[in-house]
Amino acid sequence: MVIMVKYRLFEPRLAPRRTKLEVPGWAGEPQPRRDGSHEQAWHCMPFVEGAQYGMELIYPYDNELHVSKRGGRIVLEGDFGPDPATGIQWPPFRSFGENYYTYQLLLDLDADEDIAVRTEPHPRFYTSDADDVPIAVPALLHTSWWPMISFVVFKAPPEGRTHIFRPGEPFMQLLFLPGSCDFELAPMAEDEAAERELRGRRIHASRETLGRDSRWLSSTNTVFDATYRRLLRAAREKAKKRSA
Repeated sequence: MVIMVKYRLFEPRLAPRRTKLEVPGWAGEPQPRRDGSHEQAWHCMPFVEGAQYGMELIYPYDNELHVSKRGGRIVLEGDFGPDPATGIQWPPFRSFGENYYTYQLLLDLDADEDIAVRTEPHPRFYTSDADDVPIAVPALLHTSWWPMISFVVFKAPPEGRTHIFRPGEPFMQLLFLPGSCDFELAPMAEDEAAERELRGRRIHASRETLGRDSRWLSSTNTVFDATYRRLLRAAREKAKKRSA
């Protein structure tokens, strides 16, 4: 399924693009899949697919913004220069209550009527050891009828921590999802549960074959193999043939 998303930029340096894994970088180091390597985020295919599922936005300003909390108050430290006098909010960040702050997103997205745009933390939030990555609060925008510049809400760090926006660095991600999500939860019927249990046991019994030439032990004694990656590849090929 191809989703068409058109955009209108009020700040060209926002540079919307498909989220890219950075190796070396926030997705890990280029350590091979072999014994003794330290496991990396990019070694995990579910994370890789999740991280590349959406669109990332690049911080468009020339100077860093440091966000912290002191004495229970949000502190925003950054030099944005003089007000460009274009009518936009300046500076583009401001505090929003005691635990949040906002950013005026100078970007208009037009997605299909049945598609909503969801704001998310950038996936590097989950891989950073420094705990300095901004946290975009999840929210859904129905942009087919909302052509307005919107405010993105971020969660402030706790006392003693600082979140940093750096020039040229991705600071949030956008996902494109069904505009409504009506679903029901129901327990599996016995035959359905039995069928999935059988499939699971078959996969488990086949791991030695499926992952035979790719099994490796990381530096923390975690076992990796290619079972999931190979089944994912097979599922994709099957889906292509069905749609052909």
